[in-house]
Amino acid sequence: MELQIINEQGKPTAKVAASDHAFGRDFNEALVHQLVVAYQANARIGSRAQKDRGAVNHSTKKPWRQKGTGRARAGMTSSPLWRGGGKIFPNSPDENFSHKVNRKMYRAGMASILSQLAREDRIRVVDEFKVDAPKTKMLAQKVKALGFDEVLVLTDEVDQNLLLSSRNLTNVQVMSVRNANPLALVRSARVLLTKSAVAKLEELLK
Repeated sequence: MELQIINEQGKPTAKVAASDHAFGRDFNEALVHQLVVAYQANARIGSRAQKDRGAVNHSTKKPWRQKGTGRARAGMTSSPLWRGGGKIFPNSPDENFSHKVNRKMYRAGMASILSQLAREDRIRVVDEFKVDAPKTKMLAQKVKALGFDEVLVLTDEVDQNLLLSSRNLTNVQVMSVRNANPLALVRSARVLLTKSAVAKLEELLK
């Protein structure tokens, strides 16, 4: 597999050979779907909670006498059958939403996504990607000069200037190769890699 190299003006200059193991695999839709679902599930936090019948605020007084009223017997107002009563199976903050994905499956899924992006000509490579100062305007101009409206930039290491410059740009996402995730790759219209990032990806996806 060969990836297109572009210069700072977005013009194609040459091509770089990339490993078929990382950029030349068949697309496995089921595996990619599993990876994306697992990534979103593992990002969830236990922030919801409901009260059971022992936790709701209520009186322990019997609402009415046991017999003779013609109504169903009732012991206390915390019953789940009553309005304002507790939940039978309440949601708990301790609920575990995580999905397990084997390392081999994760690497194969990431390689599958990258291979599909390469086949669709949505990956470009640059020698390096840096800005001289932490300025949002500077990074926006650099991205525009490369010809991108929306792009995910993957570098070997993200320096502080690049990180600070990208925080206020909704159409530019910058991350290191180690932080690359299936959701970001699937959602990205275009992906920009540095040469060192290509080598790092090939190493990580072996």
